[in-house]
Amino acid sequence: MKEIWKKNFLIDMDGVLIQGKRLIPGADLFIQTLKEKKIPFLVLTNNSLYTQKDLSYRLSTFGLDIPSEQIFTSAMATANFIQSQVPDGTAFVIGESGLTEAIHQVGYVVTDTNPDYVVLGETFTYHYEHITKGIRLIMEGALFIGTNPDTTGPTDKGISPATGAMAALMQSASGKAPFFVGKPNPFMMRSALNYLGVHSEETIMMGDRMDTDIIAGTESGMDTILVLSGVTSQESIETYPYRPKYVVPSVAELLNFL
Repeated sequence: MKEIWKKNFLIDMDGVLIQGKRLIPGADLFIQTLKEKKIPFLVLTNNSLYTQKDLSYRLSTFGLDIPSEQIFTSAMATANFIQSQVPDGTAFVIGESGLTEAIHQVGYVVTDTNPDYVVLGETFTYHYEHITKGIRLIMEGALFIGTNPDTTGPTDKGISPATGAMAALMQSASGKAPFFVGKPNPFMMRSALNYLGVHSEETIMMGDRMDTDIIAGTESGMDTILVLSGVTSQESIETYPYRPKYVVPSVAELLNFL
């Protein structure tokens, strides 16, 4: 693993740096070391709830000093995607400020009148009226986009339904399947690489999930590091047909190689 200090890093957030309301031991020193050694990195998350500034502040409460410009979300990737497909279009958005702000920033108008897209992200409260409106717009011809395919997300009280679960409901009712932009879609990885200004061959993807982080990194041509501080166990790795290049207990282990 001695060569990893020569690499750039895309770093998943939940399960790698934090877990619920807890800092994963060593995560603060890992980020500090990357900054001291001027190793380019980006915190990458499928979470579409928050803006970059919101997430930067949230991470600061854990003792993680990560500037907002070094955070990249599925909401940002989604905004980039729809702008690349239908420039300066319109969208009906089901989501929070992290998603609506990203969509506005690429020049889109948010509307429920004949939108080009229905864009579904995570929300704190899914409203029946919004879901119904989104389904009707999809049936009328709007294209269906989801920020990420995660069916559940962690909360302080346990798991809660996430974008993928709500998308399944909307697909069942509308008969139209969504296109998911976030991990493991390589589009998000390429967007993040472009945002950071680096190449896949010079970059490592680090995460705690085989089915999003590791497969996304693998399909995008990056080396991968799986940390066991999140949802994946050592034993479960064997059930996948692909493998991470490295497996470590947590980010703390990497301090010996930077």
